[in-house]
Amino acid sequence: MNSFDNFEIWWVTGAQLLYGGDAVIQVDAHSKDMVAGLNSSNNIPVKIVYKGTANSSKEVEHVMKEANNDNKCIGIITWMHTFSPAKMWIHGLQALQKPLLHFHTQYNAEIPWDTMDMDFMNLNQSAHGDREFGHICAHLRKPRKVVSGYWKDEKPQKQIAVWARVAAAWADSQDMRILRFGDQMNNVAVTDGDKVEAEVRLGYHVDYYPVSNLMEYYKKVTEKEANELVEEYKKLYLIKIDESGEEVYWEKVKNAAKAEIAIRRVLIDENAKGFTTNFDDLGSVDVNDPNFIGLDQIPGLASQRLMAEGYGFGAEGDWKSAALYRSVWFMTQGLPSGCSFLEDYTLNFDGENSAILQSHMLEICPLIAANKPRLEVHYLGIGIRKSHTARLVFDSKVGAGVTATIIDLGNRFRLVVNDVECIQPKPLPKLPVANALWIPMPNFEIGTAAWILAGGTHHSCFSYDITPEYWEDYAEIADIEMIHINKDTTIRNIKQELRNNEVYYLLNKALR
Repeated sequence: MNSFDNFEIWWVTGAQLLYGGDAVIQVDAHSKDMVAGLNSSNNIPVKIVYKGTANSSKEVEHVMKEANNDNKCIGIITWMHTFSPAKMWIHGLQALQKPLLHFHTQYNAEIPWDTMDMDFMNLNQSAHGDREFGHICAHLRKPRKVVSGYWKDEKPQKQIAVWARVAAAWADSQDMRILRFGDQMNNVAVTDGDKVEAEVRLGYHVDYYPVSNLMEYYKKVTEKEANELVEEYKKLYLIKIDESGEEVYWEKVKNAAKAEIAIRRVLIDENAKGFTTNFDDLGSVDVNDPNFIGLDQIPGLASQRLMAEGYGFGAEGDWKSAALYRSVWFMTQGLPSGCSFLEDYTLNFDGENSAILQSHMLEICPLIAANKPRLEVHYLGIGIRKSHTARLVFDSKVGAGVTATIIDLGNRFRLVVNDVECIQPKPLPKLPVANALWIPMPNFEIGTAAWILAGGTHHSCFSYDITPEYWEDYAEIADIEMIHINKDTTIRNIKQELRNNEVYYLLNKALR
């Protein structure tokens, strides 16, 4: 079972009583047939539940308020089977707090040219009714996604599926607690931000969690539990003992297992969906103290494996990346190619193939690995604890993907999105870390310059499965700005878009 099984999308059909009760019965039958067809298509991961026809203002308002108060409902799909006077939708749309999708379709695929009469025309008025509904949504400035197409066709079904995945991730984020083990790197701007406004706008609740408390969990991990997890590692990964030697290798792998067990238990007990670490805060300082209790280095292997389970992660205290990664993982449940937290590491200038090496000291999710990861132990000479430590080492898959980050601009949050192409890296015999090598679209020069102009961070959340459509839907639901850097981006256009958006958000704030 995946997390989508806990959710529902409600389908509400617009109609009215002008054409009589028999017409409403037929509208109802058509709606039930369409909902059943969408559910049986296997294209939409969240169950759609038919909530009946809405024939009056009171009925609309009732179902919208009911949706707000139902934890299983993550959004509303509306369809106007016949002409549904839009004034009756005003109070319901004003009350609605869940994501909205307007499906412009009709029950029959083709016009029945030889048999169509006025009764058929009056009943099948989606071409008319959906425009009336669209007008009132525009008048109310109601955020929504509009999908047009025949309901039996795969293309609109897949558009609905994207929105459904995003709506589910949005619902998940509304009680998303992120724990920061330690704080953040000193003086770093992009990993911080307004946590209060993030909770207001995005649902993220960010708490500091003392590493000393984590160490209390660490101390309670038994040797049996740690050894059992090490045995699991042996089955899942290639064992590669290098310069550390066998004794140090297995000691550090066991320490990593203890850290993983401890962190997971903290997250479960604290009802948290993500966490951050900081290599300057790892517990007791002096590893030579006989009473030393602390992590021997940042818990890289634990972070990698917990990301694969769906926990959000951000390095150096980056709570926005931790929360966004959780949403990326949540959206892509059941999709094949994987996602990860990544960091821009270093540049490779090679003409048209100029690219950016994506990595981190340790914490890259194995879901994006091209081949079976190697479990390695190497020295890491950074942070408060300079020590050998375990990590999974691999190259990422080759192929197209999308990466994204959220930044805090003071007066708003901006989602920066870039289409990228992952290419095959060369071997890194002296840099034993997981990595990806990508060319940002439309090319290295424009892609990197546009990202920098937009204020994009050095951390981002990447997926092979997500398309820009996901992020468009996410930004619409969250009511935040989105900048999309793609094959058509030019520096002139991105500068103009940034200027236009600045004016829009300044005016929008003033009008509010």
